[in-house]
Amino acid sequence: MRLLLVEDDELLADSLRNCLVKQGFAVDLADNGVDAEFMGNEEPYDIVVLDLGLPERSGLEVLKNWRRRKNPVPVIVLTARDAWHERVEGFKAGTDDYLGKPFHMEELSARIHALIRRNHAVKGKVLQAADGLRLDEEQQQVHLPDGRCLELTGTEFRLLRYFMLNPGKPLSKTRLTEHVYERDFDRDSNLIEVYVSRLRDKLGKERIITRRGQGYIFR
Repeated sequence: MRLLLVEDDELLADSLRNCLVKQGFAVDLADNGVDAEFMGNEEPYDIVVLDLGLPERSGLEVLKNWRRRKNPVPVIVLTARDAWHERVEGFKAGTDDYLGKPFHMEELSARIHALIRRNHAVKGKVLQAADGLRLDEEQQQVHLPDGRCLELTGTEFRLLRYFMLNPGKPLSKTRLTEHVYERDFDRDSNLIEVYVSRLRDKLGKERIITRRGQGYIFR
């Protein structure tokens, strides 16, 4: 999953980015409102964590402009804990959730995962296939229907999570690349094909099929 983190506090941004990367997110950073608005409009992010107190353009204005352009990207707004009026303004502008500063990383992580599941209409708190295959997002492991538990690399985990959030849908190589890697990744690379092959070796070749001209389908 690909996340845009918009925060102008360099120390906080670096800390949050490191934690989110460890949790299996491809993270892009923006430290001002102008860059954030452009990136949010140009790139297909799965979720945005947006601070309101930004230089050049406020986070609230960025959010309003996204929604004005019918950009539906899920957004979690960061506000000062006692700024109740910012929370109200954020919801009116179209935020999906908010979190007051200071906060615990565990709470931000829980809210991110809950919003992603809600956006993909996932029932329950566990990603699983109809036959019992289950993804442990905390340990970045996959539990197979036969009871085996397999470790996943970071890229395997991000790719499998995106497949399991979009079962039965044709997903092109370009779309997968856009949601698994950061903004500066080489979009012409064939690494997606390599990692699809690795997942097939671990899960079974019938789990991810190729539909000519459309891409891959997870089932």
